[in-house]
Amino acid sequence: MGLSMQDLFQRRIFFVSHVTVENLKIVYQTQQEESFLVAVEDINLSFEKGEFVTIVGPSGCGKSSLLLAIDGLIQPAEGRILVNGKGVTGPGPDRAMVFQEFALLPWRSVLRNVRFGMELQRWKDEDLDERSRKYIRLVGLEGFENYHPHQLSGGMRQRVGIARALAVNPEILLMDEPFGALDANTREEMGEELLKIWNQEKKTALFVTHSIDEAVFLADSVVIMSKGPGRVKEVLKIDLPRPRKTDLRDTERFTEYRRYIRALFRKEDTNPAGEEKNA
Repeated sequence: MGLSMQDLFQRRIFFVSHVTVENLKIVYQTQQEESFLVAVEDINLSFEKGEFVTIVGPSGCGKSSLLLAIDGLIQPAEGRILVNGKGVTGPGPDRAMVFQEFALLPWRSVLRNVRFGMELQRWKDEDLDERSRKYIRLVGLEGFENYHPHQLSGGMRQRVGIARALAVNPEILLMDEPFGALDANTREEMGEELLKIWNQEKKTALFVTHSIDEAVFLADSVVIMSKGPGRVKEVLKIDLPRPRKTDLRDTERFTEYRRYIRALFRKEDTNPAGEEKNA
């Protein structure tokens, strides 16, 4: 049903992809000085400009580590990451991250929280308040500019985080479980809203999630990872029409994708040694 990691990588290697991950290995030092934990190993991926990619896998498989490496916040032990053909050596204005924790400054209003990223990047020659208002409108929070985070619901706070990330005009939007703290209904609503925003902004989006439904609903491609150390089991192309509404989740085709990914996870659970050998 899906493309193997090698097929996908070979298919795109002759083009300059927007994001390329080559032979990536990420290692963390544990509390014991001479002990190390391998988070991900032998990761090869390639993403096109404007593609919406979701990354799904069991807890501890290195999904967040992969995202942090693409953002340049952690350095790989082996391999490299390229953006537009250039190696990533640290964070840059071409990438912006949205975390699961809302990460808003409680003493700042919505407007000033959205301004914050532009202030850090020392934006000049533009009205930062007006640009902030533009993205506040885009995420559906017009009228809340002067509210503070404690006055907002969880979904509204995450909208502020998305607005702040978009305001700095990144090429790549990195999202690490941004809806993980929300209730199920709000999470579905936010997924639909995020796709509307993505359709307008045309960013390359990489979205980490534990939810198979969310992964399928949002994505052009789903990266399915194995248990730690994380490896890519498969890259699954999602052939579902856009724009997408929540009722798409009730269709037979959506159910097929969901069932297929679940089967991959069940196979790993019942025969982990064999899966590790074949990863």
